[in-house]
Formats: sequence, structure tokens, C-alpha cells
Amino acid sequence: MAQITESESQLAQLEIDPSHFGFLAQLRMMLGAFWNTKIKARIVTLAIALLVIILATTYAQYRLNSWNAPFYDSLQRRDLDAFLIQLEVFAVIAGVLLVLNVIQAFLNQMMALSMREGLTRDLIDQWMKAGRAMKLANFGSIGVNPDQRLHEDARNLAEITTSLSIGLVSSSILLVSFIGVLWEISADFAFNLYGHHIAIPGYMVWAALIYAGTASLLSSFVGRNLPDINAERYSKEAELRFSLMHANENLASITLARGEGSERGQIQNAVSTVLAVIWRQAIAITNLTWVSSGFGWLTLVAPILIASPVYFNGMLSFGWLMVAVGAFTQVNAALRWYIDNFRQIADWKAALYRVSTFRKALLEMDKPDIAETDLAQSFGEDQKMVLRDLSILPGPPGTPTDRGLKIPEAEIIITPGERVMVNGDASVNRHLLFQAMAGLWAWGKGEILMPPQDDILFMPQKRYFPDTPLRAAVAYPRDPSGFDDATITDALKRAGLERLASDLDRHERWDRVLEEDDQARLRLANVLLTAPKWLVLDDALEGLEPETQGEILKVMDELKDSAIIYIGRQELFQEVMKSRAIHLQPV
Repeated sequence: MAQITESESQLAQLEIDPSHFGFLAQLRMMLGAFWNTKIKARIVTLAIALLVIILATTYAQYRLNSWNAPFYDSLQRRDLDAFLIQLEVFAVIAGVLLVLNVIQAFLNQMMALSMREGLTRDLIDQWMKAGRAMKLANFGSIGVNPDQRLHEDARNLAEITTSLSIGLVSSSILLVSFIGVLWEISADFAFNLYGHHIAIPGYMVWAALIYAGTASLLSSFVGRNLPDINAERYSKEAELRFSLMHANENLASITLARGEGSERGQIQNAVSTVLAVIWRQAIAITNLTWVSSGFGWLTLVAPILIASPVYFNGMLSFGWLMVAVGAFTQVNAALRWYIDNFRQIADWKAALYRVSTFRKALLEMDKPDIAETDLAQSFGEDQKMVLRDLSILPGPPGTPTDRGLKIPEAEIIITPGERVMVNGDASVNRHLLFQAMAGLWAWGKGEILMPPQDDILFMPQKRYFPDTPLRAAVAYPRDPSGFDDATITDALKRAGLERLASDLDRHERWDRVLEEDDQARLRLANVLLTAPKWLVLDDALEGLEPETQGEILKVMDELKDSAIIYIGRQELFQEVMKSRAIHLQPV
């Protein structure tokens, strides 16, 4: 297949460029995905339950902070009875908090699970809509390694979204709850400086805001590059995994060609690229740690230092000093939510960008203006195939036209039951015609009118079999329950696979356990079972033994009611099928 690079695909650049698809647009895209999921009701129910638990937890924490005053005052008075009573109060509050924390932990996990289920199922549904995945593969880097975006990126986005959302809501409620305590404690604060009376109502609130704001601004500045580095790491990790999978799936060819050295070099280069990104990430995280850890240690004494003027002025008892310290700690923790979660926010933004742009690209695959082209392809109701004024280009405007093709005849009509062979010059990329007929290639000129889509079976050169029992592989993509065992067995026997007739329920990787010729026979059994009215083959006999080619063609020729169009340079097809020929020419 001819691949379109990102620089060549003008549309792909426009659609996924952050300047055209910013953060708010990405957020709206994914909120829409979550809102339209089939498990929306479950997600909303869990969100309400979590909000109730967070409110109850905040109230219990408020009571625990207020408990500091009588408890520490009893210590200051050396009042044993009051001390013991406060321990009992503590046991009740701590027990309630323990139960609430356990419930919240469970609900957190259920929310993350539900978010991932909804998001992953939505992405898979969008990806596997007719023709989308193949079209996307031709649009540069956005279509590379979709497994990474469907699995790892979707998991990260769902789990981190849950964690950050719960943390943000909890911090906001804590801030509202405890900022009033700080204001009340320091509402009347005033002092004399060089003969001037200076009053700063609620100075502890302002101190907390300045303290946390300074930390957040420094964190934002120091870690400003982390989101881009994280996104790049996701991309490079996916490329490394693809290199490993590609090598593993082609071990026999690599070994026979003695290509281990070449493959090793490519994989090592991919590893080096990943390690270079991780090194940059490590430096960025290290620099961020100077800020986060520095303010973290300072927070141990900052509340006492800030509250000390009120205490030493005699306006607070020791117990109320601890209440003030506890309230300041809660307010500061709420205000520091951003700095404490900066790395996770950076990770979340990277996952959001990769998943949202992937979903956006999928949704736009169906737009009629997805590419600037004069090629019109459609599936109609008539049982005929029409190729009119047809030329296929190897890419969007601006792409070099070498390996493009055209049909010299102004109009070609193929009727039911015909046998047609489409060949061409060696320089012509015939695969583009196959993809254009299937509606998977957008660039060119002219018109392609196809019969009803449900009546056509497209058979590409590369063989594919699902990881299923044999009966499902033979019936693919139809439901195997629609065929009885005798019918499936007869198809296998006619295709020359009698020995597999008793293995209908055997589950195997059929592309690995069968030799290449037998894989072709299995695809023939699929054709015999599904009996399509139109069969379009893309060099499907290439690489097979001549004897196998002849046997397959003779069985196919028995399908008298099926039109068979073979795209490729297979002379035996013409000999067996007595077909007419269409000769492709370079553009």
C-alpha cells in the first residue's frame, strides 16, 4: 500500500495541529465521548456517590480539626479526664473517616473502570466502522500504532481523569470548608509598626494564598515542557513496541535472510530514541522536584510560623493554635493541588491530546470533503460495476504522480458473472485501484460505481484470518452459526482441506499453523461458503505454487453466478477463466 507521509497529507496536518485543535476542543471531544457512552448512567451514579462520600469526608475532617482545640488544651491544662474523653471522640471520628476512605477507594476504582470501559468501547466502535481504520492508516502519523491509542493511551486517560477529577473536587470542598476557619482565627489581626497601627483582616488566608500561589507559579514555569515530553514518550514507546512486534511476527524471514544484524540495529535505534526522551523527562522531573520538595519541607513549619503572631499576642490558646495549623495545612493542600499533581496533569494532557486527536480523525474520515479530489466512489443498487474516466493518483495534491495509474478506456462496464483481469505496466501500482474500488482510496479523478456493498467480497493480497475456531475463520466475517457443519465441511473439502473437516471447533492462529498454499485454500473455502455475487481479488494468487493456483482457479470458476475481477499480473487466471483484460497505464 502506498503510504502518505504527514508532510504530504495536508488534511491530516490541519486536523491534528494543536493550533487548530486546542485544549478546550480536545476536552469537548472527550466529554462528548464519555457523555454518549452506553454506560453513562453508571458513570453519573458513581459520580454522585463519590460526591456524597467526599462531602461526608470533608465534614469529618472539619470535625477532626476542631477536635484539636479541646484535645491540646486538655494537654496544656494537664486535665486527664478531658484528655481521655477527647481520645474517645477521636476514636469515633477516626473510625468514621476510615470507613469513608475505604468506600471512596472502592468507588474510585469503579469509576476508573467504568470510564475506561466507556472510552475504550467508544474508540473501538469508531475505529472499526466500515472503512475508517484503513482510511486512517493513510493519513500519516495519526494512523500509526492505533493499538497504543486504543489501549495504553485510553487507559491512562480514563484512570488519570478519574484521579484528578476526584482530587480537584475534594480539594475545592476542603478549601471552601477550611478557609473560613482561617479567616475567623485571624480576622482581627493587627500590629504596630514604627508607631503605625496596621490591621490585616484574615491575614492567614492571604498568607496561604500567596504561599500556595508562589509554589504553583514556580511549578508551572519549571515543568512547562513536561506535557510535550510525555506525549513524545508515548509516541516513541509505541514505535518501539511496533518494531519488536514486527520483528517477532517475521522471525522466519529475518533469520533466513540473515537479517538479525539489520533488525538489531533498527530496534536499538528505537530504544535509543525512547531512552533519549526518558532522559529529557528525567531532567524535567528533577528540576520540578526542586520546587515540589522544597515547598513540601517548608510546609512542615510554614503554618506555625504564619500563625505564631496571633499565638504570641495571646489571641489563641495552644489548642486553637493547632486548629489554625490544621486549617492552614488543609487550605494549603487544597491550593497546592496543582503543584502536587503537576506531573500527573502533564501526563493527563498528553493522553488527552493523543486520544482526542485520534477520535477526531476517526470521526472526520466520513466527511465528504476529507480530501481534495475529483474521484467519486459509491456503492449503488444496480448489479453492475462501472469505471468511468478513471485515473488514480498516489496521494493528495502535491504528491509526485509516479506510480499513479489510469484506464485508457472512457468507460468500462462489468456485469454479473463476468471474469475480468486487470493488469498493467510494471511501474503501475495496481493496489491503488483495488483500494479505490473498495472506497479506501480518495485521490484521483473519474467515477467508480460499485454494486451493493453486501454483495461484494474484497480479497487483498495479504491474507488475514481471525484468531477464532476454524468454523468462524471459514465463515468470516459472517456469523458461523448461520451455517451448519455439513455446509462448512463441504466448503473445506472443495477447497482441498479435507483433513481439517473434523477440526471445526479447533482454535488456532491459522496464519501460523497453515502453510501459505493452505492459507489460500482456506480463503477459497471462505469464498465458497459465503458465495459473493462479486469477488474482487488483489494479486491474491501471488507466491503460490502453480499447481495450487490452477486448483483454486478451477474451483472459483465453478461460481458461475459470481463476477470475478482479478487485479494482478497472473496469466493463469486468463487461461483458466477465459477472462477479458483491462490494461492499466501510468498517469
